[in-house]
Amino acid sequence: MAVPEPPSAPGGNASLEQVRREIDELYRKAAVATDAYNLAEDQAQGQSGEIVKLARTIVAGERKINELKDRLGAQARAQYRTGGVPQSAQLMLSGSPDLFLRGAGRMQQGQSAVKNMLDELHRTQEDLRTYSKDASTQWTRLEANRKNKEKARKEIKKQIDAAEKIESRLAGKDRDRLLELERDAQQRAQSAWVGSGALGGGGGAATQQGKQAVDYAMAQLGDPYVWGAEGPYAFDCSGLTQQAWRAAGRGIPRTSQEQWRLLPRVPVSQMRPGDLIVYFSDASHIAMYLGNGSMVHAPRPGRNVTVAGAGSMPILGVVRPG
Repeated sequence: MAVPEPPSAPGGNASLEQVRREIDELYRKAAVATDAYNLAEDQAQGQSGEIVKLARTIVAGERKINELKDRLGAQARAQYRTGGVPQSAQLMLSGSPDLFLRGAGRMQQGQSAVKNMLDELHRTQEDLRTYSKDASTQWTRLEANRKNKEKARKEIKKQIDAAEKIESRLAGKDRDRLLELERDAQQRAQSAWVGSGALGGGGGAATQQGKQAVDYAMAQLGDPYVWGAEGPYAFDCSGLTQQAWRAAGRGIPRTSQEQWRLLPRVPVSQMRPGDLIVYFSDASHIAMYLGNGSMVHAPRPGRNVTVAGAGSMPILGVVRPG
């Protein structure tokens, strides 16, 4: 993609602001691709686990079929040794009423046992065909997710490389000013959000689980953002929120989009510490609410886990894991 030239007049706010917006957009696209990568990775792990379970089931099914065939073979060999007449039938022909009655019962039992073994063999063979088909389907899905992961990985790299190339072409003082413009934009957004009254009275104090999740997230302050990372020393945005709630004993989905889609939603005015704030219309970023209008998050590549204003980015909504 074409990379814009750095501002002709270093320090010119209008030109630097344009560059800042372009860099933000590139990192936003990288965040969307990161969500796609994380989802494909999560699904691939689940499919790999399912394939392992199916493989074990297939092995057990094959063992059972072999055992049933051995038992049926033993029945056939016994019949052959008695000249094709089952031992129970021979007893029926002995002329003794007692032996006849006992033989009749044994013959019926033997026939029933053979029928049951044949039925069980048929069911096991059918189950084995189903399991094999399921395993084949899971392999197909696994391969598709591997391709999705690779596609997302390339997209992430492309967007991050483009953003870093723009920043690398700026003079040192312009990079410092760029960071100031970024902070100014966040502060303006935060002030407007707080002033709008959207925060309301809040949802009260954190639950015990919420407090544990917050404590975990705050303990990661200063750790670098790395796309696809979920700790213990680096995180992406949803990796941080997932691990924080895992530390609190609550498992939640891996990606920001899945966290938004699957977790219970609460009004912004009722959020409490530990709740997760979802940003942008595509749910491509997520943070943890701390209370008093602030949040903790892993912002983007080149930044570390930090505390910021909860309204410093466009809020899509709020979800509550616990």
